Amino acid sequence: MKRTLGRSGVEVSALGMGCWAIGGPHARNGNPVGWGGVDDAESVRALRRAFELGVDFYDTADVYGCGHSEKIIAEALGDKRDEIFIASKAGYTYVEETREAPGESGDPDYIRQCCDESLRRLKTDRIDLYQFHLGGYDLAKAPEVLAVFDELVAAGKVRYIGWSTDDPARAEFFAQSPNCVAIQQAFNLFGGNEETLKVCETNNLASILRGPLGMGTLTGKFNADTKLPSDDIRRGWNFAEGGQAETLQKLDSIKSILTSGGRTVAQGALAWLWARSPAMIPIPGFKTVAQVEENVGAMQFGALTDHEMAQINEILGR
Repeated sequence: MKRTLGRSGVEVSALGMGCWAIGGPHARNGNPVGWGGVDDAESVRALRRAFELGVDFYDTADVYGCGHSEKIIAEALGDKRDEIFIASKAGYTYVEETREAPGESGDPDYIRQCCDESLRRLKTDRIDLYQFHLGGYDLAKAPEVLAVFDELVAAGKVRYIGWSTDDPARAEFFAQSPNCVAIQQAFNLFGGNEETLKVCETNNLASILRGPLGMGTLTGKFNADTKLPSDDIRRGWNFAEGGQAETLQKLDSIKSILTSGGRTVAQGALAWLWARSPAMIPIPGFKTVAQVEENVGAMQFGALTDHEMAQINEILGR
């Protein structure tokens, strides 16, 4: 199952691997912003399994594990470099040695430095899709950011560019560049910025979806008693009451449709996205081979049908 990456014309697997979690622990001003402990050997096995199963799109960022995610991708898939499409990002400041990511910077010199460091860790001569990571960055300063991203394309270090932002005005600004082929936004079965999606569809950009499974909530594996580790970015979530509990209730109400035809709940949630827009390429995170196999397995089923989409809308009152 393939999707075209916007106006690049490049075909990639309809599902990508989101490589934040495999970066392992890192912190911002002492607060965990990773997904807890990770087994690097399992991460390598999981990446290789994804490739075996037909995934050729891998999305990471320099700040994920403060460089660690990029190194793991190079270790696992270095010998497949010409067969895969690597997306990375820049904008957060970080220290590799201490695993601290203290701040943000859109300074052109910093972006240039970040690109070179990512190329070094990925052990490659180009990044296929380089994305600006600061979703709410001052639009007045965006021209110099776009200029340096375009410059990196001209230098041959980057093939295509994008912005990881949920804001339609920022997405529209980057879309001006012929080098821009994608916008990364948060979107799943229960939420996302429709206007930002519209910018993608209007400008023939891919809509790369972070959080397509609601950071785990839409896998069907959480319940009211679920507690997450203290070093996990989701550590404060409460599934017994409030927003997370409401999401689980809504998920339960449409579970029979999502799982029709033998899908798991997670596979159904991914299938909903493929049906929602041809621009969408979800990039669920993972830590294990089993999670990769389940997520990639969604491609065997494909998108939900129009009838299933209508049923879900009816139940959710949309």
